Amino acid sequence: MENGYTERAKAGLRLAALYVRSIGKWLVLAVAVGLVCGVIGTAFHVGVHEATLLRGEHPWLLWCLPLAGLVIVGFYKLTKTEGQGTNAVIDEVHLGKGLPILLLPAIFLGTVLTHLCGGSAGREGAALQMGGTIGFHTGRLFRLDDKDLRIATLAGMAAFFSALFGTPLTAAIFSIVVISVGVMYHAAMFPCLTAALTAYGVSLLLGVEPTRFTVEMPALAAGTMLRVGVLAVLCALVSVLFCGVMHTAEHLMDRYFPNAWMRVAAGGFAVIALTYLCGTTDYNGAGMEVVTAAVEQGTAHPAAFLLKLLFTAVTLAAGFKGGEVVPSFFVGATFGCVVGPLLGLPAGASAAIGLVTVFCGATNCPLASTLLSIELFGDAGLLYFALACVISYMLSGYSGLYSSQTILYSKLKAQYINVHTNEPKQDPGLTHAGNAND
Repeated sequence: MENGYTERAKAGLRLAALYVRSIGKWLVLAVAVGLVCGVIGTAFHVGVHEATLLRGEHPWLLWCLPLAGLVIVGFYKLTKTEGQGTNAVIDEVHLGKGLPILLLPAIFLGTVLTHLCGGSAGREGAALQMGGTIGFHTGRLFRLDDKDLRIATLAGMAAFFSALFGTPLTAAIFSIVVISVGVMYHAAMFPCLTAALTAYGVSLLLGVEPTRFTVEMPALAAGTMLRVGVLAVLCALVSVLFCGVMHTAEHLMDRYFPNAWMRVAAGGFAVIALTYLCGTTDYNGAGMEVVTAAVEQGTAHPAAFLLKLLFTAVTLAAGFKGGEVVPSFFVGATFGCVVGPLLGLPAGASAAIGLVTVFCGATNCPLASTLLSIELFGDAGLLYFALACVISYMLSGYSGLYSSQTILYSKLKAQYINVHTNEPKQDPGLTHAGNAND
């Protein structure tokens, strides 16, 4: 009996030692990743911000967009990072393919040049790529095994996203759930949140203001909830349109301009032409000032969401760098601002709901999107945001911004399907297509 107690005590001590080592390993790595991402993320934020200000002071920089595109293509060829993007980061987590370290300077330079010369793009695509690269190579320095390298990559994604937007909780959860929709890598929660909080703290110390909006949400009422549901249905359709146009534009540009040099130059001249046709620079760059006006002032041009979608599709399909999430914010906020009042909803609140809901439909991440609403707008309209997100997730189908993203369970039935987004198909949960386990 005594020997039995002794063996159980030894086993308990070994287990405790294992947990202590694991926590210590992830704490050190996450803090290291968060510090590096916080510093580089702040530099990236300043670079994009200053590039945007410089373009505003010197409108002629728009004419340099084709030349900037040629520089971007040349730098990617020089660093041998062609074809590396957010999908490559997702593939590293899925398949352990690895990420080249030179992707870090390539996406940094490419995104800053895109914003400097008026390309229509966001920042988070660069954030996920740079953060994932930093996390992956930090993990290699720590000599982590293949499985832990994937978690380190997620921690880097969370940290860089947090440094840019000032939304650590959303960043941590988003990086975990965006990879495979339907499951959550719980083992990654501690390192991702720790890295995100560390990067957020560093960015605050270095003067980066977190993204926040002031909006008054309507009081909770059944009628308002019904109107929000209708708005969410429309936003789900907009998210499908957003993803469809983005991917179609990419295929068309590849088809008609197979040469990368010609493609980026043609796209640059197309953005210049569109800018002059519209007579405004509202759709160049990230466009956060338009998003702020929609949410806080309740004002937006009726066609703003379509024009932003067109500008962004041309820019990114041509080979310029940035991301799609901030443009999805723009599209959702301006669409909600215009359509919400037609449903009897306040324009500002509808813009906020539209921003989160289109983002949710485009990324297939309802939990992260709901958390994003709290960190951006506060918790006053939490139930409205939550309802809108779950409706958008269900009705947005199997489209998405990232083709490497997998959806493991049907959106309409409790059934395992394991399909990639953007594959042509009917709902696998109803047709029993894919790897279904009944």
